[in-house]
Amino acid sequence: MKKSFGATLVSLAVLVLVGVGLYFWAYYPAQQRESQSEQSESELRLAQGDSDTDVSVAIGEENKKAGETISGNRSQKMGALPSEDGNRRKNPEDETGQSSEEKVSKGSAQGEDKKTGNLSMEDENRQGNSFQAEGSGGTENPAEEEANHQTQQPQGATLVYTGDIYLSQHIQNNYDNYGILGVVSENLLAEMKGGDIAMANQEFPFSTGGVKAPDKQFNFRVEPSYTKILTEMGIDVVGLANNHALDYGAEALIDTFEALDDAKIAYVGAGNDKARAMQPCIIEAGQQRFGFLAASRVIPEIGWNVENKQPGMLCTYDSRLLCQAIQEAKKDCDFLTVYVHWGIEKSNIPEAYQTQLAHQYIDAGADLVIGSHPHVLQGIEYYNGKPIVYSLGNYIFNQEIIATALLKVQVVPGKAPVLQLLASYASGAKTQEMNSEQAAELYRQIESISYAVAIGEDGIVQPLTYSGS
Repeated sequence: MKKSFGATLVSLAVLVLVGVGLYFWAYYPAQQRESQSEQSESELRLAQGDSDTDVSVAIGEENKKAGETISGNRSQKMGALPSEDGNRRKNPEDETGQSSEEKVSKGSAQGEDKKTGNLSMEDENRQGNSFQAEGSGGTENPAEEEANHQTQQPQGATLVYTGDIYLSQHIQNNYDNYGILGVVSENLLAEMKGGDIAMANQEFPFSTGGVKAPDKQFNFRVEPSYTKILTEMGIDVVGLANNHALDYGAEALIDTFEALDDAKIAYVGAGNDKARAMQPCIIEAGQQRFGFLAASRVIPEIGWNVENKQPGMLCTYDSRLLCQAIQEAKKDCDFLTVYVHWGIEKSNIPEAYQTQLAHQYIDAGADLVIGSHPHVLQGIEYYNGKPIVYSLGNYIFNQEIIATALLKVQVVPGKAPVLQLLASYASGAKTQEMNSEQAAELYRQIESISYAVAIGEDGIVQPLTYSGS
């Protein structure tokens, strides 16, 4: 009996040992492998940004830091927006009085602007916190991206043009008594000075000397100190190619060059020699280069042509010389204006040669052709998408002007220029804007003598079709 009991105990001990051995041989290693597999899977989910409960605890601090950085960027974006004049204006939602840059600097170091070639904070967020971009759809601000894209593009510019200007004794008297607002109204003055570049046809010499040209019905001459009228109106460049520039001979024309140089007003269309008369004026505005040329097809005698006698003016009875000047000028500018003295006085309809010449100028490279000399307004045409304003009439002359217009041209790179007429008249030697009813009537009249254009109540000129190929 005792032997049997002892044998039983030995058997049980053997069974226990065998069971323990089997456990360590098979079950325990499998459990270890499963545990290791789960750990590897958890690490993989963490690396991929998995949002399961156990992983979110691990990356909670990372999300918090990323959120602070992104919030800082948004604060920076919304802190100041570009105003229309290019300055920065404070965002109305920012009521703390503290600049966005100051608030961002407290949370994290602000990156350099993209233009410097270094990474900005937004670039770093996209690269260093990609899991946040994948999970939330990114941190892009479409409105700001569009604004940034626009600021990288060349800006638009506003060009302002007047018709014939003659500072007659009536104009001088008004200026002497009332200043510049005795010559033009406050609104028109603001429009002229508000443009980036203003151009006019100067229909007289600045001089007190010279000899009066014989056999002329009208001879004009203005004391040089009155260049201040042009300066105060914001005139940047004048055309001198017309039938009055040499009213008092070469001496007065040379005086004119000197007076304009002293007043820092550029001139085109005349010069001491042919090269100077063909030379364009180039002015930079809105990240663009604007060129200006002038020529005349109206002179009282052949000696006024710079090719025949010098000093003199560039003439365009034959278009070849002006077209050559246009081709050369276009190489150095983005937008070229050609201002031409032509046509028949008091006629609202351009002569056939005006249309022929205007098309040749555009084919040579002109972007805008403007005419003067008729002393009245003529129509508008678009040729190959380029505008031709056949005559702007008188802008400042004697006491009365029944109808005239200040021309504004908005030039934006890659787009067709937008023309706007500001209907005006002169009374008592002061040029001023028309009321809305008078302006609407004038726009209808100009539209009726134009070529496939519509003019809105605001004076905006809209081409209906383009002539030419």
